Amino acid sequence: MIGKDSGVMKAWEATMRKTHAVAKKRANSIFGTISLAQVTEEEDNQDDCEEEDENENEVFEVYLEEKVLPNGDYYTGEWANNFPHGLGKYLWTDGCMYVGDWYKGKTKGKGRFSWPSGATYEGEFKGGYMCGTGTYTGCSGETYKGHWELNLKHGHGFKSYANGDWFDGEWKRGLQDGEGRYEWKDDSHYMGEWRNGSICGKGSFVWANGNKFEGFWEDGVPKGNGIFRWADGSSYEGNFSKDGKDPNGTYHPSESEEGEGHSNWDPQELYSELSGYLVCPGDKVQVMPSQKRLAVWRSTKTGESAKNRRMSVDGRVSIGLDRTADRLQTLDGGESDGSAKTPTMGSDLEEDLTALRVEDPAENLAQLQPLKAPKKSKRQGETICKGHKNYELMLNLQLGLRHSIARPAPTASLDLKPAAFDPKEKVWTRFPPEGSKYTPPHPSCDFKWKDYCPVVFRTLRKLFMVDPADYMLSLCGNDALRELSSPGKSGSFFYLTNDDKYMIKTMKKAEVKVLLRLLPSYYNHFRDYKNTLLTKYYGLHCVKLNGPIQKKVRFIIMGNLFSSEFITHRRYDLKGSSLGRTSDKPETEISETTILKDLDLNFIFQLEKSNFEEFCRQVDLDCEILEQEGVMDYSLLVGIYFKDISPDGEIIPIQSRTPAGDLENEGTPDTTSEAKDEPPSDPSRFCSVKLGVNMPARVERTVRRSGCELQLIGEPIGEFYNVSLTFGIIDILQDYDISKKLEHAYKSIQYDPTSISAVDPIQYSRRFRDFILRVFTENS
Repeated sequence: MIGKDSGVMKAWEATMRKTHAVAKKRANSIFGTISLAQVTEEEDNQDDCEEEDENENEVFEVYLEEKVLPNGDYYTGEWANNFPHGLGKYLWTDGCMYVGDWYKGKTKGKGRFSWPSGATYEGEFKGGYMCGTGTYTGCSGETYKGHWELNLKHGHGFKSYANGDWFDGEWKRGLQDGEGRYEWKDDSHYMGEWRNGSICGKGSFVWANGNKFEGFWEDGVPKGNGIFRWADGSSYEGNFSKDGKDPNGTYHPSESEEGEGHSNWDPQELYSELSGYLVCPGDKVQVMPSQKRLAVWRSTKTGESAKNRRMSVDGRVSIGLDRTADRLQTLDGGESDGSAKTPTMGSDLEEDLTALRVEDPAENLAQLQPLKAPKKSKRQGETICKGHKNYELMLNLQLGLRHSIARPAPTASLDLKPAAFDPKEKVWTRFPPEGSKYTPPHPSCDFKWKDYCPVVFRTLRKLFMVDPADYMLSLCGNDALRELSSPGKSGSFFYLTNDDKYMIKTMKKAEVKVLLRLLPSYYNHFRDYKNTLLTKYYGLHCVKLNGPIQKKVRFIIMGNLFSSEFITHRRYDLKGSSLGRTSDKPETEISETTILKDLDLNFIFQLEKSNFEEFCRQVDLDCEILEQEGVMDYSLLVGIYFKDISPDGEIIPIQSRTPAGDLENEGTPDTTSEAKDEPPSDPSRFCSVKLGVNMPARVERTVRRSGCELQLIGEPIGEFYNVSLTFGIIDILQDYDISKKLEHAYKSIQYDPTSISAVDPIQYSRRFRDFILRVFTENS
């Protein structure tokens, strides 16, 4: 958060006093100090469309109102406090219409939303989203009846398609996921497991003629063990794959079979029989109800500033026509063109539309400068030697770590008892300068050393296959630690080991509490998913100086993502938000250690198919656990190593290589002037690629439209580069606590709420996933 909590709270209260007569009650409601006092932990984990109800005891003067709004929108129904409140109908100028329940300007309750195309949704709304149970009828005749979350099918639902197919089963984020039955119009059907919209897992397919396949599936086709049964009772059992016939497959004739029967049947025929059975993609909705803007002006005593506040149906307020972000959202929301506007607003909108008339990026290709490798930077960090202000702290850290790592302990099983995760599971050790029975004498001051959950972190290091001797040598060897030149935005300090393998970060007490709370699920997640992208934590400790000061320093030891023999030419910290997400550095000042952000990104990353599928799966799994634990504000840290660099430092794009040939050559990094100073790499190391570690890939350069400063992803221009990518999810210890709620509320008044980083964990996870899976694509 920017500044102290108290300062933000005062600014928030001052602003709200100007815009609303009951600011304190609204603030208490937003931040949960009154209405959330009785909310249980289970309710806190529900969908973000179930926003905290504002003070239900607040009294409104509700009356009937009919309004033709300044931009041509029309509303009729119950009205209170300058917002739709109660039962009402809102008609947008583009033909979209909502009829139903409103609460303080939000669509909340039961209602019906209709599109100009003829499509309709009738059901429950929460916070402006289709959320709850409802029925969608598309313009082509397809229907879906079931559960929704955040405008997406999520939960159990029944969908009938325009071509006669239907699906009855579980959905997740808009796609079939879980158990379900899909039936084609010829009465053939599949019943079994689905994942991300494809048949995947165990299931059976039954043809209309009585033939049946039972077994395992992947990406919509059989893969693995299975049995194909004919209607006459004969069957074939084996291992199915599109690559070829299983030599160990067995044919079982039926009791009444005469002659050869189906003994000459080729299992590859199964794939040709299934080729005509595709899952219908269904209609796509161009604009969601939550994206529609309400042309409702808030009453206020601040005069002209109030006229520029517009509101979306999910209750968000934004500063109006004078801001680029709002111009973009108004157009996306389907507002009418200039001809439909009233004379008083026509000139303003004409100026806005003129500002958005930008040239095609392709027209500017000739003006693009070739990419240059960033300037070489000195080795990160300042060596902590005698006389440094943190020299004694470094000695204390290394003394404590030697003691913890070398302390004898029984061989720990990977199946840990719940007691090992108890936050009270700590080991205190005192280190007097003269030494003790358990500690050596040392030249530093008297201090105490604390290990948090030592058994858990020792087992994690075993899980990460870290050798204790190497671990101790990296952290506590003769080489000193290096302190990074400036602390992070959070105020934490970072230290690097001399071999760059490990990073030590000082922590706030609140971060320690978050880590200890999520430690059980974090541990189980790493056990279950070896390719997880989450930061690896190796130990959690505390140094407490004895004496009058009693200073405590808590710190975590974690892996350094960019510990590699390859140079990292570009580093990006990606969150999926736009407000403040730029480094504000010109190209000439960018070095190898500069951390760039979302609005600096000028590439789309392309991974080979199997790597991309695993990447998507793992991002989903990692975000799911962070969402469940109530964590937000994390990011994907991406490092790029360019393989082809000319002697003068220019990055060479792929030109004469064919896509196929290029993919074959991706396994081995090219030898360039940049790479000559590095130790030779073993080409065989790329045969088994680990997710997120020096992955061979390709990037396509992008260009943002001029005038669209907040365009998160630029337009691809067809210029490709061979690279190796390193990436991981970092900063996973931020709760959506009172300071973040204050930050969200304060910034929402000044900026578009969808552009800020501080949002609740469910919305953050969804936005993060959507963005990351747009900047990473499959290499076709």
